[in-house]
Amino acid sequence: MPPEGRESLTELAAELSRARIAYARATVVRAQPPTSAHAGDQALVTADGQMHGFVGGQCAAESVRLAAVDAIDSGEGVLLRILPDDADTFPETPGARVAVNPCLSGGALEVFIEPVRSAQVIHVVGETPIAQAVVDQAQLLGFEVTQEDSSSSDESGAGVDGAVASIVSMHGGDEARQIRAALDRDVPFVGLVASHTRGAALLDAMELSESQRDRVHTPVGLDIGAVTPAEIALSVLAQVVSAIRRDGMRAPRAEAARDTGRDEHPYTAMTPDILREVDPVCGMTVIVTDDTPHHHDGSGSHWFCCTGCRDTFIARASGGLQAAR
Repeated sequence: MPPEGRESLTELAAELSRARIAYARATVVRAQPPTSAHAGDQALVTADGQMHGFVGGQCAAESVRLAAVDAIDSGEGVLLRILPDDADTFPETPGARVAVNPCLSGGALEVFIEPVRSAQVIHVVGETPIAQAVVDQAQLLGFEVTQEDSSSSDESGAGVDGAVASIVSMHGGDEARQIRAALDRDVPFVGLVASHTRGAALLDAMELSESQRDRVHTPVGLDIGAVTPAEIALSVLAQVVSAIRRDGMRAPRAEAARDTGRDEHPYTAMTPDILREVDPVCGMTVIVTDDTPHHHDGSGSHWFCCTGCRDTFIARASGGLQAAR
């Protein structure tokens, strides 16, 4: 890859990180001739399947694109081995994935794909000892924390945008407004530090929908017999981590929270919808993007891993099978 290509990818990676957009970095670690890629070639792939950079021809790139989107979703890196149809295959092993590509004209590639995610955000409202303990412990766990004064008059809700959880620890004040702001921004986990009785009364008065009520946890925190502020904060963060790790809870994208009014399940990730189609010629699964080769005819819409497969399909459909072989 030319130096300007690397610089461009570095700048793009910085922009994606600033915008809190997840992506995967794909790096060619082995290239066996004949291949168009070389060791060290790189590309960035975003969660919607858009690819920037170069890691091989179109067929190889489709295999990388598919594996990268899956890596972003799982949060785990993977070594992708792209092999031609007649090559000796490697067994699937943890951390490694094999893609047999019938379009490759010999050669093989090994590409390491590393997902890059921004730290998840926990929004804390209040300056109580419990609120401060949540802030301190959340930072130790690697969360990014935004804290809002309970007396804040900010009505925009910008501080809670994109947060995976909002913890309200005010011990009074306009707690309903803070809860409503988090719900309106599609925060999947809203925690209220309160007693069973006061918390239930507050939620009853807010007249929430069933789905919204399911997203509010009060008293927030797992029952570990916590007494001190530090122990209560531990129980709160344990419940948040459990929802993330066990239930797959994810933060909404900030722009999605602003632009949609959907009342979704609290643990439904607001991630881009990915359209996957099977190339009718070679059988590869491809992610449909703006630049995916495609053809529309009387039988419907068809997508392909490369223009070669598309041309073969069109030739076969028009009776030119011999010419397409």
